[in-house]
Amino acid sequence: MLVDEKLLLQKAEAYAVRHRLQLADRLGLGMHGIVFVAESKERVFKSAVKIFQNEEPYQKERNAYVRLKEHGVENIRGFHVPQLLSFDDDLLVVEVTIVTRPYLLDFAGAFLDRPPEFPEEVLTDWHEQKVEQFGERWAIVELVLAELRSHGIFFTDVNPDNVRFLDSG
Repeated sequence: MLVDEKLLLQKAEAYAVRHRLQLADRLGLGMHGIVFVAESKERVFKSAVKIFQNEEPYQKERNAYVRLKEHGVENIRGFHVPQLLSFDDDLLVVEVTIVTRPYLLDFAGAFLDRPPEFPEEVLTDWHEQKVEQFGERWAIVELVLAELRSHGIFFTDVNPDNVRFLDSG
């Protein structure tokens, strides 16, 4: 499914007006939405504003960040986790801090309190793919996933873009 960039930009601008933000560079565009850097005269740091096209991935991301905030999670095994700043249920927008490497982000596919149900062969294929993607670092990623599960978050979008090590190797 392609995202409607025009609609997402309108929602981003509406959010910026509501929160007195200035939108800057686009950080990304993906299957769930678009992400912009935002600046405010009221704070010294920039934030990431993620605008979703559909409600389900928005709710998953929002709920995961709310859970992480409730548990005081700022990093997991040395990976920085964006901090929830604000969200807007009408516009389907989540605003978080911008993090540097190493980081863990993108919770639009996360499940709370229960793992997703997949057939065993799908899980086996997924695991083999992750071992191939991460190589010897897969063991570290598995520890990160275990810690997320300890907070009731089942992270499914595990890839080198979302679990980014300090170096790109």
